[in-house]
Amino acid sequence: MKLILLGVRGSTPAPGQAFVRYGGHTSCVAVIADGATVPSLVLDAGTGLRDLGTLLCGHAFRGSIVLTHLHWDHLQGLPFTPCVDRADARVNLYFPAALDASPSELVARLMSPPLFPIGPEGLQGAWSFCSSSSGMVEGFSLTVAEIRHKGGVTHGIRVEQGGRSFAYLPDHQALPHDPAAVALASGVDVLLHDAQFLSVERRVADLYGHSTIIDALDFAEACGTGELVLLHHAPTRTDDQLDVLAKELAELDSPRPISLAHQGDVISLNR
Repeated sequence: MKLILLGVRGSTPAPGQAFVRYGGHTSCVAVIADGATVPSLVLDAGTGLRDLGTLLCGHAFRGSIVLTHLHWDHLQGLPFTPCVDRADARVNLYFPAALDASPSELVARLMSPPLFPIGPEGLQGAWSFCSSSSGMVEGFSLTVAEIRHKGGVTHGIRVEQGGRSFAYLPDHQALPHDPAAVALASGVDVLLHDAQFLSVERRVADLYGHSTIIDALDFAEACGTGELVLLHHAPTRTDDQLDVLAKELAELDSPRPISLAHQGDVISLNR
């Protein structure tokens, strides 16, 4: 199993020279199954989804996209990604369940005039819109659970294949610890976790339902994870500022490897 981090920013894309090394695209992770050469599973559809085509060797995407939640930075890439919007594409799009709308109705809310030029019926290819649930998706075992984040239902996702596992919680208010979130990430080989804010930004982190870096470290310890990869970087956090944070994290006496995610990073989970 291999992960390609296509977008690691939170809230809004971050263009410009100050954001080149860590990347400016918002949340998107492509997953390649054991024995495969191209991804069939994608987690979130932020602007990073636009780079999915570079992994497909000119072919259409044929697989599943699982959204953690419906905030803009996690779905902005959907209508702007050619490899999912062509006649030979096959896309199963999974949403956290909403009490007041079906998945197809939610898509229509996201894409329809006057907010967008076309509705979901304007997307080419074979699309299906589904409610997320735990089970097998594209040959991966997925466990989804509702986690704490402000502004609608948000899921954390655990993915397992071939005896390896990772958890993806890009938007998560980790403190106080929620038993469901801890169970989701317990013992994973790699944890991809929200670290948008610093400790001095605690008030804003709590206001918007996010974690600080210290919260993420504490959560990883509570879950007994392997490697911790911190992402969903604040859109105003420059490369130079992230370099300072990376240096501070490298100096910690930690029982697990800790890194700050870069757009384009490849993480292999092969035994």
